Amino acid sequence: MKRNIFLRKTALFFVGVLVLSSCSKYLDEPKENTNPTGQTDYTVSSNMILPLVGTYQEFNSIEWECFPLISVRGDDVNAGGLGDQQDFAETDKFHYNKDYWMYNSLWQNFYQNMLSANSAMEQVALYQEHGANKALGDQYIAEIKVLKSFWLFQLSRVWGALPVPPTSSPSDLFAAKLSSKDEVMQMISDWMDEAIPLLPAVRPNERTDLPGGITKFTALAMKALANLELKKYTEVANATGEIINSGKFTLEPDFYELFKIKGKLNNENIWELQYSDLGQGTGDNYAYLFAFFGPQGWTPAVAGAGDGWGFFEPSLKYIKFMLDRGETIRLETTVIFTDRGINELKSDPHYADLPAWISNTTRSGDRFNDYARAMFASGKHYLPSNQLTPGRTDYGTNKNFTVIRYAEILLMYAEAVVQGAPETAGSASAAVNLVRERAGLSPLSSVNLQNVMDEKFAELATEWGSRFYDMVRLGKSNELSYDGRTYSDDKAFLPYPQNQVDLLPILGH
Repeated sequence: MKRNIFLRKTALFFVGVLVLSSCSKYLDEPKENTNPTGQTDYTVSSNMILPLVGTYQEFNSIEWECFPLISVRGDDVNAGGLGDQQDFAETDKFHYNKDYWMYNSLWQNFYQNMLSANSAMEQVALYQEHGANKALGDQYIAEIKVLKSFWLFQLSRVWGALPVPPTSSPSDLFAAKLSSKDEVMQMISDWMDEAIPLLPAVRPNERTDLPGGITKFTALAMKALANLELKKYTEVANATGEIINSGKFTLEPDFYELFKIKGKLNNENIWELQYSDLGQGTGDNYAYLFAFFGPQGWTPAVAGAGDGWGFFEPSLKYIKFMLDRGETIRLETTVIFTDRGINELKSDPHYADLPAWISNTTRSGDRFNDYARAMFASGKHYLPSNQLTPGRTDYGTNKNFTVIRYAEILLMYAEAVVQGAPETAGSASAAVNLVRERAGLSPLSSVNLQNVMDEKFAELATEWGSRFYDMVRLGKSNELSYDGRTYSDDKAFLPYPQNQVDLLPILGH
């Protein structure tokens, strides 16, 4: 069973917080229990943090199927074939089944998280009413608001128009109107305007109370993402420019290690899902189920390390794009090769002579054998077996899951500037060249939109569906029609899950 936790500086302390929050069941309490004479005593101001910790716990407890469904439709990634999730593979090909369980699961899980977030904000407000530190409570509510915005943002990119729950009561969804995608994105931007002044102006890894937690810069990043979807480029430049000008963030010099243990709470990370095995080979292990991305068969450097399911692979199109650019470190990090994949590449005369470093064995000594579902594995979701805590064998366990990186901020800023926004933090080329320099590429004297999008393709492949949503937003649908797939604009959004249409009649209109 997957178990997750919001990391604390002291392992025993954060395990204690988890136990407290789990036992109190405060996120599931009915509204009649919010009276201070009932189950929860809101006069105990020291407990005001519990609703916040519970919301972080919800965030880190993301179900394994959510990210793949959000991310699979771009030309950077393919669903692994020959499996029992045929509708997942069909979704990658823009053939949608409203009855597919993954659709309903993503919707249901993220909506439940948003309702829980609403409950947590309501409870913090009750603590404030009964004498708790108001300023601290306002910060907690701001953090929860950012977490809620993440779930809503992802759902709207997948489905477009949505009902937005105004309270923690599920029944309120029946009365909620359907907000268009633009309305949802503007709502998120407005929430971030409310949250930003209440949050600490530090890197997430500088927080001492909740290391890795939400900060002003997380909210600015969320605002930039929402406004990018709205094509409000001045707002994007202002938000990303403020992050850049803060001087708080730097690119991790070692791109390969950024997605491994060294990447946990890295100075590049603006937001990440956090996991830990507490540095122990047995006992509690709070982990994401990375097996979805792993190979069905490998020869790990550390004998006994477990393999995966093989359902997610970087695309041949992406690999050829990177080879044409002379990419090394980003290609090596993003793509793990098998002999079958290498032979498939070589079958194209343009790639008959591959660079000598391309091998089915990673620099960490793990050999990826041929397996039926895919020709390549996802390197950004790979943890070398020699980085597993001795005694742990699950594929990728103890690895964090990146949500937003400083590199994405730089590239969003560059995109906004080339789209006409003012230069609030230097030139677009300077931002792009910081990312290129880390990748070992020569600088560009100037950049246009195509340069920026190529850089985003190279840098952000296999991360949160960035490529698909960029191409849809910019009307570059021709890029999404590849390897037998045919994209059309009516495929931008998934159909609402039938289970939810049955529950919420507004979805059927």
